[in-house]
Amino acid sequence: MLGLMMNQPLLISGQIEFAAKFHANTEVVTRAVEGPIRRSTYGQVSRRAKKLANALQRAGVGPGDRVATIAWNTDRHLELYFAVSGMGAVQHTINPRLSPDQLKYVVDHSEDIALFFDTTFTKCAQFLSRQSAGIRHFVAMTDDEHLPADHGIAGLNAYESLIAGESDVYLWPELDENTASSLCYTSGTTGNPKGVLYSHRSTVLHSYAAAMADVLGLSSADVTLPVVPMFHVNAWGVPYAAVMVGSKLVLPGPGLDGRSLLDLIEAERVTSLLGVPTVWLALLAQAKKDNKRLSSVKKVTIGGAACPPSMIRAFEEDHGVRVIHAWGMTETSPLGTANVLLPKHDRLSSEDQLAIKVKQGRAVFGVDLRLVDDAGDVLPHDGKTSGHLQIRGPWVASAYFKRDRDDNFDDGWFFTGDIATIDADGYMHVTDRSKDVVKSGGEWISTIEIENAAMSHPAVAQAAVIGVPHPKWQERPLLLIVKAEGQEVASKEILAFLAGRIPSWWMPDAVEVIEALPIGPTGKVLKRTLRERFGNYRLQEP
Repeated sequence: MLGLMMNQPLLISGQIEFAAKFHANTEVVTRAVEGPIRRSTYGQVSRRAKKLANALQRAGVGPGDRVATIAWNTDRHLELYFAVSGMGAVQHTINPRLSPDQLKYVVDHSEDIALFFDTTFTKCAQFLSRQSAGIRHFVAMTDDEHLPADHGIAGLNAYESLIAGESDVYLWPELDENTASSLCYTSGTTGNPKGVLYSHRSTVLHSYAAAMADVLGLSSADVTLPVVPMFHVNAWGVPYAAVMVGSKLVLPGPGLDGRSLLDLIEAERVTSLLGVPTVWLALLAQAKKDNKRLSSVKKVTIGGAACPPSMIRAFEEDHGVRVIHAWGMTETSPLGTANVLLPKHDRLSSEDQLAIKVKQGRAVFGVDLRLVDDAGDVLPHDGKTSGHLQIRGPWVASAYFKRDRDDNFDDGWFFTGDIATIDADGYMHVTDRSKDVVKSGGEWISTIEIENAAMSHPAVAQAAVIGVPHPKWQERPLLLIVKAEGQEVASKEILAFLAGRIPSWWMPDAVEVIEALPIGPTGKVLKRTLRERFGNYRLQEP
């Protein structure tokens, strides 16, 4: 017997319609690419999204067509999020940090017919206008006054001129909720990027999950600043979830340096931050330099890479900010886990609580996690046994776009490529990427835990560990560090500091100080680049 409930599809257009009806005056604040702060509201975003949908329809964009964006976190990008998906087309957000070959690949592979770009990325647009014949429409996300001079792009339109004469009346079509809504490609650190095609249903369900108290905890009381970019993984779903709950949005545009972020946080009294560790290093350093406290901020969500304990301490002890450690991937929309302590943890010491907080957290309702060994056998969740992490759920990809077969999808589970443990309470802890783990004498050594221990030294700003060949043990860890500003430290001092903080057999065989770590398109350290650079590094058997 079926229930007697109304059957309304879960659609992205429903989110902006809801916001326009019940949160019309909630602000959307943008640090514009052109320079000044620009202020809008959800009511205005809704009306302008409808004008944009009319303009796209007039230009011949139809259901299923891919519309690309290369843009920062701005109000115009937010309007595109809802206009493109809402009309039944597919929003393809492109990471501008991809190499030229990868840019061309993702545009050609996705068969984009239109490209919207911030003027910061004019060179990317110029390159694609010469290299990709499929794009019929180029739109600079600005007004006529700020169109780039000598752009050389035939038929280039300014965003404001494109929508200026259009009606703000548009009836969003009632789509099947499984209709494709947006497309994002993986960062392509190995081989060509792979496309992940999200649906309206997966996106709306993900929004519900993100807003839950034990996940991102977004509400109408929040002032939310997503530093995580809208050009990758839908900014962790924050634009959709924030619109759904009516949270004020503060969008940083291209101003991602510590000074710009600190100024924006203070001016708008931001309560909720979301981003990757490399961004927060710059913000914390700026706040320390200015002797300022993040007085309005209540919580910061950290994902994209493992968060070192020293960063959690800095936010909590120096600024009174609650840290939510989260984990996910492009293929998981991205939220898979979030770390919020259970009531029973209130009785623990701060150090024992920290030992839990450094983990990536518990599964979000809707997804399931498991560990398997090399043979595919399921492993116990005892907090000690490491295995290959797999995930499944309604916002987890079932295949890559336009690829018939991939070994990452097997038996209804997605193979994440992470090595992890899961304890009896469900807290998952990523100990390494399978491609980065150091295999010494047949045993796994966690590079992440060594890095976190090293970064707790006051003279170390960043750290990375890679495996290098060893004549006896196959591989041993090499620790690479970047010194904190104005600090000096010797290799022997670092090794002495690590003693007792990590298992003795994990101790790096060598420490090298380097100027900077190579950072990839999504803010992660490129260990492949480090392995190439130090490929001839040889450790001697003692």
